[in-house]
Amino acid sequence: MNGGHKFLNRYRIQSARLKDFDYSSDGAYFITICTQNRIQYFGNVVDGKIYLSEIGKIVRKFWHEIPKHFSGVHLDNFIVMPNHIHGILIINKNSNFNDCVETPKLGVSTSIKKWKSGCLGLIINQYKRICTIEILKNNCDFAWQSRYYDHVIRNEKSLDSIRSYIILNSQNWHCDRNNISVNNKICIKQKNVL
Repeated sequence: MNGGHKFLNRYRIQSARLKDFDYSSDGAYFITICTQNRIQYFGNVVDGKIYLSEIGKIVRKFWHEIPKHFSGVHLDNFIVMPNHIHGILIINKNSNFNDCVETPKLGVSTSIKKWKSGCLGLIINQYKRICTIEILKNNCDFAWQSRYYDHVIRNEKSLDSIRSYIILNSQNWHCDRNNISVNNKICIKQKNVL
């Protein structure tokens, strides 16, 4: 047996992206990006309010700069939490694009031609990349989780619900599934009772 093929596709994680969906399509996308191992690099929540660390401020700064680098991309609600971010990106394309691929690993892809300039994967890849470069300048041991979560927002009701979730996220940190310092089973029981 050839050692190079021993685990071929056996432990490959399936993509969370919608199959056959064009991620450069006009629309709103709810994005969640977590730190590796849910380490709380970005700050602390005290009494329902987030207090950002210097790293958290870097992450916030570069999120707000996304539209400067991607024409046709607009930002909606956004929050930096201790170990993740939530944001709504709105893509409104203004030109013809080529085929889009899912976010590649940093430094691997040399054929940028295959990416649509407004493709969600490219936007998130470049956002994570610039944040990482700036954060590592401070001699910090930092890493993002390799993937991100996205949800295609399909109607106004869903958009309003997600906006509300983002706004209230720091107030609900004590029950957040990304808060590894709490017993979320208690919180889930409490939510089911309400």
